[in-house]
Amino acid sequence: MLKAPGDTTERISRAQLRSERIKTLGHREPVTVPSGTALRSAIATMQSNDGEPILIADGQRLLGVLTERDVLLKILGREGILDEPVDHVMTRDPQTLTADSTVGEALELMESGRYRTVPLVDETGAPAGLLRQQDIVEYVAEAFPQEILNLPPRPHQVMEEQEGA
Repeated sequence: MLKAPGDTTERISRAQLRSERIKTLGHREPVTVPSGTALRSAIATMQSNDGEPILIADGQRLLGVLTERDVLLKILGREGILDEPVDHVMTRDPQTLTADSTVGEALELMESGRYRTVPLVDETGAPAGLLRQQDIVEYVAEAFPQEILNLPPRPHQVMEEQEGA
């Protein structure tokens, strides 16, 4: 069973964090639209899901993803494009991960591709979820609560003298 965001995480070591499997993290269920959906409808679907990226599928096969970045760079300000199929502006064949991929692999992919969200697929290539940077941050915060909660308000700040008795 997949962990939902906000569930308590057992304490793990820093060394174990990078090799932890994505299936232990909370992630979002995918919102999909079929190939050929009008951009107007795809954007409305994205808006009704708090701006989360939407996955474009042909049956059970992931074809692409539509993100806020796609909307801003490829759609905004263009006349008459909203009635075109989402296929014309989606990011085709996005890089994906599976639930058995590791947190380290997710971090590397997000860093190298400058992604905030990565689609998750099952063994057949069907959409299985979305992994967000926020999901990883929440997992780390739950796994290392003392370290996170005891950070100074400004982490670079160094106290001139120790507080307390």
